[in-house]
Amino acid sequence: MNFNKMAMTLAAGVMMAVSLLAQAQAQAQSLLVYTALEDDELPRYLALLKQSHPGIDVKIVRDSTGIVTAKLLAEKDNPQADVVWGTAATSLMLCDQAGMVEPYAPKGVDKVRAKMKDKNSVPHWVGIKAWMTGFCVNTIECKNLNLPIPSSFEDLLNPVYKHQLVMPNPASSGTGFLTVSAILQIKGEEAGWAYLDALDKNMARYTHSGSKPCKIAGTGELPIGLSFAYRGFMQKQKGEPVITVFPKEGSGWDVEANCLIKKADIKPDARTFLDWAISEPVMKAYAEVYPVTAYNVGAPIPDGFPGNPEAQLIENDFNWAAKNRMRILKEWTKRYDGKSDEK
Repeated sequence: MNFNKMAMTLAAGVMMAVSLLAQAQAQAQSLLVYTALEDDELPRYLALLKQSHPGIDVKIVRDSTGIVTAKLLAEKDNPQADVVWGTAATSLMLCDQAGMVEPYAPKGVDKVRAKMKDKNSVPHWVGIKAWMTGFCVNTIECKNLNLPIPSSFEDLLNPVYKHQLVMPNPASSGTGFLTVSAILQIKGEEAGWAYLDALDKNMARYTHSGSKPCKIAGTGELPIGLSFAYRGFMQKQKGEPVITVFPKEGSGWDVEANCLIKKADIKPDARTFLDWAISEPVMKAYAEVYPVTAYNVGAPIPDGFPGNPEAQLIENDFNWAAKNRMRILKEWTKRYDGKSDEK
């Protein structure tokens, strides 16, 4: 091989090595983001991120709240995620109790409602929006089956609904947990468990996704699904004969929140991402489909929600819910898990 060919070969090798190193560095700097936000929400929000921070590369791991929570806790001694975005505050409290959360005050946190962020001076989690229980009701199937439209949790105990209801398993789904937690808080534990025993008689199945009961109602497989309001509205927009009913007793709810995961090497982009995640442009996007956001951006209440959506929310003791979560899930599983879908 002559000198020129050797030089060209060496140069090509160097260029390839530099390229591989750059790719490795880019991959190392990409943010691993765990989220329980809905699949059809994410593209819009991520497009806004790309507009304002084109240099931030994110890898999204999306699953139901219970699955995300279990994954985080399983990785406690070797954390993989850089940030958590849009997962139940009660779940992030568990991670915080396990010592997994790095306190961080993102830019603009002073605007966030007090009940939608951690109370420490440097918050351990910060909310973005609230989501709430709603009944997804297929009006055509209810008419065909001669079923009344339920308006309350109490209505769901009517024997006419036997094997006609579906709701999420609270061990897998944040929506399932906030609904069970709400019933126990509204009624007190003894009466609450008695209610859930009676409700179970009318349940056909329990899903591992908070949105699936509404999707099942939308297709008419079962006429009524306990889910959350956003999903009911999305199914209706798809042309399905679904209405969303808010229970008279009030809706269970939780805060979809963000946090920084404690790691030996916290990437600067992780903090930048959390700043962006409560910034006004993305908050306005949240407000297009959720009426209660971390702070008021002047958006109109989305169609279908009550005129005063905050009044629909029960008095929710998040600390109680987080502290008692594992005990509640153990009891629920013992009583009702036989009707759960296979995982």
